[in-house]
Amino acid sequence: MSSASPPYTKRLSSVHTTTQTTDPALSLLSLSLLSISFSLFSSSTRAVHVRYIMRRSGEPLVMGRVVGEVLDPFTPTVNMVVTYSGDLVFNGREFFPSSVTLKPRVEVNWGDMRTFFTLVMIDPDAPNPSDPHLREHLHWMVTDIPGATDASFGREVMQYEVPNPSTGIHRFVFALFRQKGREAVVMPPTLRDRFNTRRFTSENDLGLPVAAVYFNCQRENACRRRRTYH
Repeated sequence: MSSASPPYTKRLSSVHTTTQTTDPALSLLSLSLLSISFSLFSSSTRAVHVRYIMRRSGEPLVMGRVVGEVLDPFTPTVNMVVTYSGDLVFNGREFFPSSVTLKPRVEVNWGDMRTFFTLVMIDPDAPNPSDPHLREHLHWMVTDIPGATDASFGREVMQYEVPNPSTGIHRFVFALFRQKGREAVVMPPTLRDRFNTRRFTSENDLGLPVAAVYFNCQRENACRRRRTYH
């Protein structure tokens, strides 16, 4: 990518200047403003948009303890775009349970359709963040996703389960892995509770993630009550 900023980033330059502080709330505000404009751009511009967000967001997977508790440290090499009804998922964004009832669209922006990927979606905070003894709860798994397509072109080995946390704020993590070839996942999971991403990837020779993102979610009335207090 050239050093010049994408066109839309010039219009939001004042916001990005603000987020160079150490206040994470301001950084999250900047990402929220960027996501509002997401649906206005073409697919190629959206890819640039997501890469720009990744650069500006620092180390959110580390700060959110996704790296460490769920994933080993990795370097993102594939541009994965996750949206719920057109709303972009970025690290730390909060969604209401009612906003994630439908299966998300997960785009894998990798030019070679002969390369295949596995997508997992897990909740590391089940049944509640203070006592996550069911960690990790598997919400969704799709294998054999061709590059340059989306998850609907893959093979769904675990159907999408709607996030519906009962206690506390839960993280919901999407992690993407590059397969060695088609039908490379030979040991798919049979249970949702106590799924282990590291063990699964080791058993199926998937290596480190090539992309990951997470959002936060809690009970609908809990979200509204907290917002009322603020």
